[in-house]
Amino acid sequence: MPSTIRYPRITLNNGVELPALGLGVFQSPPAETVTAVEAALTAGYRLIDTAAAYFNEREVGKGLRRSGIPRDEVFIETKVWISDYGYDATLHAFDKSARKLGVDQLDLLLLHQPLSSAFDRTLAAYRALETLLADGKVRAIGVSNFMPQHLDRLLAAASVVPAMNQVEVHPYFQQTALQRVHAAHGIATQAWSPIGGVVAYGGREKTTFDDPTLLEIARQCGKSAAQVMLRWHLQKGRSAIPKSVKPERIAANFDVFDFELTGEQVAAIDALDTGVRGGPDPDSITLDNYGVPIPEA
Repeated sequence: MPSTIRYPRITLNNGVELPALGLGVFQSPPAETVTAVEAALTAGYRLIDTAAAYFNEREVGKGLRRSGIPRDEVFIETKVWISDYGYDATLHAFDKSARKLGVDQLDLLLLHQPLSSAFDRTLAAYRALETLLADGKVRAIGVSNFMPQHLDRLLAAASVVPAMNQVEVHPYFQQTALQRVHAAHGIATQAWSPIGGVVAYGGREKTTFDDPTLLEIARQCGKSAAQVMLRWHLQKGRSAIPKSVKPERIAANFDVFDFELTGEQVAAIDALDTGVRGGPDPDSITLDNYGVPIPEA
């Protein structure tokens, strides 16, 4: 593997390491996911993030096999959807995901949402993750979209502290208070929508892609605004999983290891936080409005 300076890695609270930068495949059509994963692995990525509710796990596995990169060199993470929460259902959710991906072991398995309207089911699902971890079927476990109050409730009942919380983080929505909670408990932060795509797709008048501050820093660095944002995440010690299905953009998003932001540039990006969430409020995710069934493998 190249040096850790060029390809930074993050050590989780159980000692497992993951590449800091990976490919996300949220909303990637299945037909395009295969080529996107293959392109990413060819470009040098070694972290792929998917989810049962993305309905493209099978294509992620196909892209991995098509790339020719050995399985043990690629960190694969996926997420259990709320429809499969509950102890036995979550154990079976692992089986479904592993079969679709074509792997025997997952590197990281997350609960996709806190499901605050039925948190007892969330706790039962997390107990299943703890069992899968103890049985060696997963190397690390964690959560996604959990806010401080959800983490408090989980930590009060859990035997294993989550290794990661994957949440919306970008220059316009930085969740610094949540990240302080992560740091206090040794939970790694992984940013979805790390370059603010969720804001742009929402049709906002102002997006990170045309932000004057980011564009000026990009000019100074000879990089794009997207590359500057990804570098900002890495220098903050976060993992980031930008999504794209275009090979040229996938490659560009990975070309962020040959420059560093100055302290002044980092501070300028920090100052862009609006506190406005681009994605849905986690508490709005309920079985009634998002409880879609996850097909068998």
